Amino acid sequence: MHRRRSVLVRMTEAGEVLETTRISNDPEYLRQVMERAGERPEVVLEACYGWYWVADTLAELGGSVHLAQPAGG
Repeated sequence: MHRRRSVLVRMTEAGEVLETTRISNDPEYLRQVMERAGERPEVVLEACYGWYWVADTLAELGGSVHLAQPAGG
């Protein structure tokens, strides 16, 4: 998640990219993309600026949220 806009990537369990979407950071835009992810998607979220509202929104939508460190460590 970036300060104003973010890039969301939907992938299969095997790592095949299904969709790459850039959104404005707003819960409604996030909901629109997540509707295409199916029930209880596994979501990896970079734990950086503003991640908390995203994690809350994803949880409300039934997502299983996993935080990743921005540095990848």
